[in-house]
Parts: sequence; C-alpha cells; structure tokens
Amino acid sequence: MRRRKRNPHHGNHDRWMVSYADFVTLLFAFFVVLYASSQVDKRKVGKLALAIQVAFQEMGVFQASTTEVPVDLAKPMPFSVTQGIENTERTASLGRIASSPTATLGAGAENGDLAQLQAELETALAPEMRRQEISMRRDPDGLVISLREVGFFESGSAQMKTTSEAAFDLIANMLRDRAYRLRIEGHTDNAPIHNPEFRSNWELSTSRATEIVRLLIVREGFSPDRLSAAGFAEYHPVASNLTPEGRGMNRRVDIVILGPARTAEPPPQ
Repeated sequence: MRRRKRNPHHGNHDRWMVSYADFVTLLFAFFVVLYASSQVDKRKVGKLALAIQVAFQEMGVFQASTTEVPVDLAKPMPFSVTQGIENTERTASLGRIASSPTATLGAGAENGDLAQLQAELETALAPEMRRQEISMRRDPDGLVISLREVGFFESGSAQMKTTSEAAFDLIANMLRDRAYRLRIEGHTDNAPIHNPEFRSNWELSTSRATEIVRLLIVREGFSPDRLSAAGFAEYHPVASNLTPEGRGMNRRVDIVILGPARTAEPPPQ
C-alpha cells in the first residue's frame, strides 16, 4: 500500500501584522488619553479639589486651614473656612447635617484623659455592654460610644426608647463637665427602608443623629457649639451585613468624643 503524500506546509508569514495592528491601536489610544488629559478644565479640577478639602474638614478629618486652592490659573480662588462651610451646606439634602469640628485629638494629656474616661464608662455601663446594647472603641478621631438600635431605638424609628433613658443620662452626666466636642453619627444596615416617616436610610440615620443632639441640648443641657450631627446610612458599617448579628451592630448611633471645644474669639473692634 502506497503512503499518501503529505502536502508541504506553508507558514503564514503575515501573522506579524496582527500584533503590529494591536500595537498601533494601543499607541493611538495612549496618545488620545494624553491629549485628553492636557485639555482638562482647570477650573473644574480646582472646584473638585476645593469640595474634597471642605468635605474632609466638615467631617473633622483635617483641621481647618487657609490653604489656597487654585481654581483657575488666571483667577485663583482663595480658600477660607467660611466659604467652605457655605459650599458644603448643600450636602444636608443628601442626609448629612453637620457643624464643623475643627480639631482632632492631640497626644498626651487628652489621650490619657480619654483612656480614663473610657475605663469609667465601661465600668458604669457594664450591664448594657453585656447585653450588647452599647459598645466602645477607639479610632483615629477619638473615643466612640455606639448606642445600638436593639437598646435605644425601635426598628424604623428615630425616637429613643424610654427604657434607655437611664443609660443615656449616665453617659451625658459623665460627658457634660468635660470640654470635649461630640460628633453624633447615625448609621444603619443595608436593608432598604420606606415607611411613612422615612423614605431612605439616609433620612433615618440623620434623624436619629439629630434626635440625640436635640436630647443632649434640651434634656441634658449641653452647649450646642460642642455638638455636630451626621447621617451615614449604611455606608460606614462596622460588621458584615450578611449575618443578623452584623446587621444589628451596624444599626447604631455613634457618639464620637473629639478634641476639646474651642472658645469663640471676640469679634474685631
């Protein structure tokens, strides 16, 4: 039996053109990106930088400064704390209401006093902490006292339970005579809410925070200039929302103990 002759294999010598075409396409895209970057509206970039800086200052992350943020090379816009606060007042419609804490905790005596305060609070609130109605932790901003929904609020409500008033009064009594500023933060889990009172978690978290501020002023006699309020909805969880326990930890109002309140400067004569 004769063997079948194999046809000679002819290689494709033009395959390099595929890689070359890909390279040219990528090179074209690269230069398009470079061109687009060179045409960025400098005024819009300046406004974005200004908005970010003001937002961080409003959250108490950075201290207030008079750093100038150039909005336009031809028309630089000087940054001031007053102007920044005016710009960020619009964020209240998104569910965040805040005054502007302007200092963070220093080292040394303040941290030592906070450590002592934490120990005193943990002793006084031991029953509530065992029932997991209250928790405490330290973070870069200061000491955080978490009032969990299970102990302080009915589901979907911003009114504090009457059964939690004793614990709330105890916390207020231990904080009233200290000069620390307090930022009250409302938080929820990621379960959507829509009831006659609240249409979103933004509104619920903000209402709970401002209700605690109201109680501190009206019921406990705190000076309003020590307080600020913020609503974060479900976007700052401390645990996973995949379990009932985690969701329960996320539904909370945090009392964040910051640096001492600043005394108001007298107006210029």
